Parts: sequence; structure tokens; C-alpha cells
Amino acid sequence: MFGRSKTEDLTAAQVKAMLDSHEILLIDVREPAEFAAERIHGALNFPLSTFDPAALPPCGDRRIVMQCGSGKRSLMAAERCRAAGLKVDAHLAGGIGAWRAAGLPTITLDLASGAVRDPR
Repeated sequence: MFGRSKTEDLTAAQVKAMLDSHEILLIDVREPAEFAAERIHGALNFPLSTFDPAALPPCGDRRIVMQCGSGKRSLMAAERCRAAGLKVDAHLAGGIGAWRAAGLPTITLDLASGAVRDPR
């Protein structure tokens, strides 16, 4: 298995800037219920529980960055990608928690009404 040093820790600000400039494909490896409740605009959901690196969409010249709730599962997903021969070498350090702590917007689900709230 690959060590942690092979995966670059990106800050929320770095990931936001790269998303805004369309440099990355953000892959959220949290479970579907977590993703439905709150997510980063533009992230794609590929849950770690069923994660198959071969199922990732083509990303062209964009870099793939993994993301989860706290950073643990995204590291695991990056390691699985590298073991499968894919160049995935970065993740959102601290996950969506770090994203929120940086004051960045998320898409949320209003549990009372079922409405999706997207501040963008």
C-alpha cells in the first residue's frame, strides 16, 4: 500500500480555486446519504464502500482530487487509484469539514421540506 506522503494535502482554498478554474475533478467518496445531505458544488459522488477506480470518468487534462468528510477516506481512495495505476495524488485535507471551517459554501438538503439549498 502507498504511504500518506504520496498524497498531497490540499487546503480548502486551494481546492476552491482549482474548482473555479476548472483545473480539477473533485471526487467525493462519502456515502450517498452524506453526499445528499451536504456536498461541495461540482463534486461527483463515488462512495468508498463500492469504490472502483476504473469507474471514474475521464478527466482529460484536469487533475483528480479526492474528498470525504475528514480526509481519511479520501486518502484511502487515492491509494486505491494509485494501486490501479491511476495518477491520483491529491485530496482535500480535512475534507468537507475543513471546507466549511474555511467559510466556503456547500449545497445542503433542507430535511423539513426536502428542498435543495445551493448558495451559488
